[in-house]
Amino acid sequence: MSYVIQLEHVWKTYRTADVELHAVRDVSLRIEPGEFVAIMGASGSGKSTMMNILGCLDRPTQGHYHLDGTDVSTLDRDGLADIRNQKIGFVFQGFNLLTRTSAAENVELPMMYARQAVGSREMRKRALEALDMVGLSKRADHHPNQLSGGQQQRVAIARALVNRPALLLADEPTGNLDTKTSIEIMEVFQTLNDQGITVIMVTHEQDIAQYNKRCLIMRDGVVRSDEPVRNRFNAKAQREALAAEPPAVSLP
Repeated sequence: MSYVIQLEHVWKTYRTADVELHAVRDVSLRIEPGEFVAIMGASGSGKSTMMNILGCLDRPTQGHYHLDGTDVSTLDRDGLADIRNQKIGFVFQGFNLLTRTSAAENVELPMMYARQAVGSREMRKRALEALDMVGLSKRADHHPNQLSGGQQQRVAIARALVNRPALLLADEPTGNLDTKTSIEIMEVFQTLNDQGITVIMVTHEQDIAQYNKRCLIMRDGVVRSDEPVRNRFNAKAQREALAAEPPAVSLP
């Protein structure tokens, strides 16, 4: 069995003076291609540290982390940067779009840092394909200030997809969005996952976790629960139900 993610007895320890803080404690975890996993936990549970390790933004103190077959625990800073660019797409709570560039140009950015040079024509083609995957191909030339919050997050998702990563990491991707827009964004993630893309999402919202297929709950740096999501929400059905509701009537 090949795994996108394989953690073996991973620890992350922070040392200050005479104090040791174990943010992640002896975590072993396997995630197969095509899974859709939520990581939940209260503040201080270790979920953000776990996300940083999975995203190769931080190194474990002990243990091994294999990402798509590569032991990233042993890589230097440049090696980690290459892995992040080639293997991982990031989506954050803040959309982090460049305000003075178009949607397509924002999506092109990761290709500019790719080790293997991508020509401008190919960059544009792949950017438009990624925007089409999130339903925004007709907004390619729009700037962020011409887009709604949900549309900006779709551009951010397209940007995360453009290098065709093995893994899509989403950190509170609906945190800045209202309920209706959150459902629309979760529909995008479910559609991408149905196409075979592996998604890991950190969230503190139980209802957002219900769109995933598997849920890990962390506490005190340990994975306390790892179970399939029961009664999983269908974002498309919820969106269509909301659209079918009659408009609210304003009282005189």
